[in-house]
Amino acid sequence: MVSKAQPAVSAWQRALFTELFSQSGAAKYGLSAEAFAACLAEVAAKYLSAKAREGEIRQFYKCLKVEELALTRGCVAGNEAAWTEFLNRYRAPLYQAARAIAHDDVLGRELADSLYADLYGIRTRENEGAEVRVSKLSFYMGRGSLEGWLRTVLTQEYINRYRTQKRLVSIEEENEQGVQFAAPASEPAASADPRLDAATDAALAQLDAEERYILASYFLDQRTLAQIARSLGVHESTISRKVERIVKELRKKIVQALVRGGMSSRAAEEALECDVRDLAVNVSEKLRPPPVQESEPGSFQSLEGED
Repeated sequence: MVSKAQPAVSAWQRALFTELFSQSGAAKYGLSAEAFAACLAEVAAKYLSAKAREGEIRQFYKCLKVEELALTRGCVAGNEAAWTEFLNRYRAPLYQAARAIAHDDVLGRELADSLYADLYGIRTRENEGAEVRVSKLSFYMGRGSLEGWLRTVLTQEYINRYRTQKRLVSIEEENEQGVQFAAPASEPAASADPRLDAATDAALAQLDAEERYILASYFLDQRTLAQIARSLGVHESTISRKVERIVKELRKKIVQALVRGGMSSRAAEEALECDVRDLAVNVSEKLRPPPVQESEPGSFQSLEGED
């Protein structure tokens, strides 16, 4: 595949790239300053408008997780030191996350092992007549924590398997972009772009009580559609349609807010690939209903304990 020619780099950008290269530790993973600068330029070209000014560009680069970006690029290149560092740092957290997602030790280990195969790049494709490894790590762009990105990939793989086995009612493929709600939220961390935090917070605030309950039950508590339907006294297909509609409307509102904030439509869509734990918004808190004084039939308090 022929890469696109990189735009000319100004003097201040070269100086910034040199600084970020030093901070990233890319050299110990076999990356040259030129290769890492090209990587940074590629990320910026994907997410920044061509009309972005110097201040916005500087802020974008400063927010990147450059050390983790360098680590993944070293792994993609097959650098042994990079892979050793990656395994030492993320092997245990990945197995732990996979067990939490699958709710089963054996299935969790199987899920994590399958991800390692994709990360290493066992599958190959032709590149001008040659066979090359394709690593899923090449899709990490450094805009959020690598651990959060890996959890998102794990969750996506689990959802794909779960639906393939027909254990859940299928929802349009587009809804899988809603996996930012899939992992139980821990202490929130600052995201790479505060505009995403503000847009997500505003969109969640517009949900009514039933919509919050449905999303919390489906994505946070991992209840099946049938369980949610029973708790609300409706048909399973009704909940399936409601989940689809709510997620679509949430995405639409968030994207619109990001575009109003200066993002391109493409960058706004891709910003939603982040993991919920990389947001400064406590999604779990936003979706959980406020406590009530009395437990009445059909109230959210009475539903909390249902399976």
